[in-house]
Amino acid sequence: MARLERYAALLEKWNPKINLVAWSTLETLWDRHFVDSAQVFRHLPEGARSWADLGSGGGFPGLVIAILAAEKAPDMLVTLVESDTRKAAFLRTVIRETGISVRVMDERIENIPPLHSDVISARALADLSTLLGFAARHLGQGGVALFPKGVNWEKEVREAQQKWRFTCKQFTSETDSGAVILRIEGIEHV
Repeated sequence: MARLERYAALLEKWNPKINLVAWSTLETLWDRHFVDSAQVFRHLPEGARSWADLGSGGGFPGLVIAILAAEKAPDMLVTLVESDTRKAAFLRTVIRETGISVRVMDERIENIPPLHSDVISARALADLSTLLGFAARHLGQGGVALFPKGVNWEKEVREAQQKWRFTCKQFTSETDSGAVILRIEGIEHV
């Protein structure tokens, strides 16, 4: 909890400078961002050794995942991919000040070599079809994608099925009854 509290303090300090989260969500920071991100970690597949969070921005869910992994899965390699160098600097500051071990890549997702991660996550980054393209490139064999999605998730799944084959399970969000976490496996381009 101390690491998460330090992260929250840093986020509140940096947010006016680089807009890490919407101002309207600062009053509900814990539920809207921290709890919402922590619930993704609960879907960690057994035996997963690497996790990559794409478009990490202010660190949701990736930095929360990394903090939880430091306690519950200390051997897991967590990678945060964020092309905005200012946000990447923020992520590195939180990593340093919380004493966790995380790799930050400040490059565009499509420009980095395949990560071969066991788990890929992304929150509020792109539509599902685009995310599946990133996941197909960066997931290792048998890997799982975990994507929090809002109330339009069913429409996104239908649209993605026109370009991709995949299996999908949905879990109702603990913070928003209209939202879900999609657990996606077996991604293949049609």
